[in-house]
Parts: sequence; structure tokens; C-alpha cells
Amino acid sequence: MSDFLDCLQHKYAYVAMGEFKPGCFPKARQLFEQAVSTYGDGFKGAYLLQEPESDRGIAVIFWENPGDMDSHQHPVYTEALNSIAHLFAAPPTTGFYEVCSELGLPGLPLVPGGLG
Repeated sequence: MSDFLDCLQHKYAYVAMGEFKPGCFPKARQLFEQAVSTYGDGFKGAYLLQEPESDRGIAVIFWENPGDMDSHQHPVYTEALNSIAHLFAAPPTTGFYEVCSELGLPGLPLVPGGLG
């Protein structure tokens, strides 16, 4: 019965889309990975996507519920967020979304830096 109830629970995704100043994407990636490394309870995985040959990207961070993200105030997280803010060419567009479908390879964790 608990397996069935687990299937009915949906994750949430925090999505940020933005563009960094020219040449700043590698530093932004490093800071993103620092911030994500501090996440704990409720964190389900993250992806950072970069449009080829550009400084535009999309960050997707998965959570059990939206409130979990607000509970992470680790000093490394705060420092990384403060450092990344000045790298944006313009403020990013952000939002929370409910994950309605999840298709892919079962058993592989969603982790920064790849699938393994």
C-alpha cells in the first residue's frame, strides 16, 4: 500500500532561467554546485543546463515540497547565492512547478555533474 501512496506523491521543481555576463558561466556553475552541495532534507536532485556556445542556462532543483528549499540557510549556500547574483546579465526568471510526470531511467539519482 505504501508503494501506491508513494506513486501519488509528486516532487516539486524550482526552475531558474537566465543569462550570465559573457564568460561567467563556468564561475556560476561552480557556485551553483557549492550551493546545491549544502542541501539536505527534502532535496531530490538538481540539473544545470547550458545552451551551447552561450552564457544562457536553466537550473532545475527538485524538492519534496516547496517549503523544503526555504529551510536551507547554510553559510556556504548564502555565500554562493550572494556571489552568483552579480554574474547575471539580468535577473533570472524563476518559479516553482509541480512535477506531474517523471519518465526516465529508474534507479538513477538526480545529482549535480551527471548521472552517476
